[in-house]
Amino acid sequence: MGFMPYRAELLLRKVAQRLPDFSARKLRTPAQFRARYFADVPVDLSALKYCRAEHLPESGPVPWLDRDDAEEQIQRRIDSGALSEEQALDCRTFSRDGYVIFERLFPESLLDRCWNAYEAAIARGRIKLRADAARAGDSLPGRHLNTHEPVPELREMLAYRPLLQRLEMLIGRPPIPYQTITSHKGSQQRAHSDAIHMTTYPNGYLTAAWIAFEDIHADSGPLFYYPGTQRLPYVFCHHLGMAPGEFEKIGYDAVIAKHYEPKIQAQLKAGRFPRKTLLARKGDVLVWHNNLIHGGARRRDLALTRKALVCHYYTRGAVCYHDLSGYRERL
Repeated sequence: MGFMPYRAELLLRKVAQRLPDFSARKLRTPAQFRARYFADVPVDLSALKYCRAEHLPESGPVPWLDRDDAEEQIQRRIDSGALSEEQALDCRTFSRDGYVIFERLFPESLLDRCWNAYEAAIARGRIKLRADAARAGDSLPGRHLNTHEPVPELREMLAYRPLLQRLEMLIGRPPIPYQTITSHKGSQQRAHSDAIHMTTYPNGYLTAAWIAFEDIHADSGPLFYYPGTQRLPYVFCHHLGMAPGEFEKIGYDAVIAKHYEPKIQAQLKAGRFPRKTLLARKGDVLVWHNNLIHGGARRRDLALTRKALVCHYYTRGAVCYHDLSGYRERL
């Protein structure tokens, strides 16, 4: 999931903290760029006041499962023994639909231990959850950003080897854990993709993993997504007529409601994409492409929990930035 409205203040604070470091960074030659990044077209990042999509050239390499010859590439890897038939099926699904579900990937013992540690941190006051009532009668607390920092047990999930191996298979390069969001309940977030929030140069080098801590009920506000939307054109700030710095001036809610959400709804309407709902079982993981449009369904029963952890992973060697704010991310 992308940035939530209550996170705007935190993001702006992070942006302000990064500004001096960003402007002081020196990266002026192709050789210096190539030492750290894999994009085909080197960029002098130190010359950019704002790191936004329109300030970066078109560049590959395109992620291997986004390429037109993805099926040929998959077959070659089967023939060479690099992929099993089961792995190839996951790759084909991700290439076609923009997501794949790994059933029961996490053992219940690990899930229970990590969730209990999260609840214990709340009880001790190490984590303070904001009230986030969707409407009258909603007693469940809001979500928490980067819970793996105060709760070490959750770092085990972020760095869980079977998950990292699957992410590297799908993206073709090593993943770098970036961010976690832990929740007791559904977000009810409107349809969006992660690309405008957590952006890469070249495009496509971020993945997300949504992990179920319990069996998910249809009335709890489950995750929804639109298969195939990862192949839609990326929507960035300049496509929305947003000037550099506008996000900082008018804030998250205004930006998303005024500029972004109408564009996403227009894309969905024009493409007539089917909507799917994830009724996951405990331990299931949904991994999605960073341009896949997804969101949180309406919570029909406010008493029902939807305990979950979402982990976002950048890719080693990609330029990582936030198109909304215009600033790079230090990993």
